[in-house]
Amino acid sequence: MEKQRKAPRGTRKRDVPLTEDGIYAMALRLIDADGVEALTMRKLAAALDANPMSLYHHVPNKDAVLRGVAQRVGSQFRAGEREDIAWQDRLRELALNFRELSLRHPKLMGYSFARPDYIQPEDPFWQGLVDVLSAARLPVSEIPRVAATLCAVFTGLLVGELNGALQRWTTLPPAPAGPDGEDPSPPPQDTIDTMFSCALDAAIVGVENHVARAGG
Repeated sequence: MEKQRKAPRGTRKRDVPLTEDGIYAMALRLIDADGVEALTMRKLAAALDANPMSLYHHVPNKDAVLRGVAQRVGSQFRAGEREDIAWQDRLRELALNFRELSLRHPKLMGYSFARPDYIQPEDPFWQGLVDVLSAARLPVSEIPRVAATLCAVFTGLLVGELNGALQRWTTLPPAPAGPDGEDPSPPPQDTIDTMFSCALDAAIVGVENHVARAGG
């Protein structure tokens, strides 16, 4: 008796129906492994063992998938809502949590940081910044501008860390090396941690000074 031929991968019926959340979860796994540029709807369908056309019943295109993935990752962010500590410590916690999330999904976050719309008013990170600056008694009219500045500082640092620029800059010599100079070794991770902490200290002092000027 002739064996029944197995349907090609991606054309046979799935045991579990597709869902938007399942699509976003698989897309995130593929992005973490290979980056945003390598993700295609066909690759995503193959990883889900689904017909590529079936994806379009849930998401219209790759851009929609990326938006869904970004929202899924954003929901993991811990905004640091403790109100029993000083606003400076809350800001520090907020920034460190943001860095932790970025390092957990560096390929996705590196892509997101390049987009001007990656932070939205309803995002937990933005709301956390607004709450912290309110707790610092910054005038309401000043909060959006200061929050935007802090976003630029933190994301700028993270972009440099994610693409390796920050690590390279720490190894630059005071003067140009000669023609036979060797590239120095990358710094240990605790050096980068210290640099982020130093920048965070400077940002906190900057907010303190701004609050003092606004109150004076």
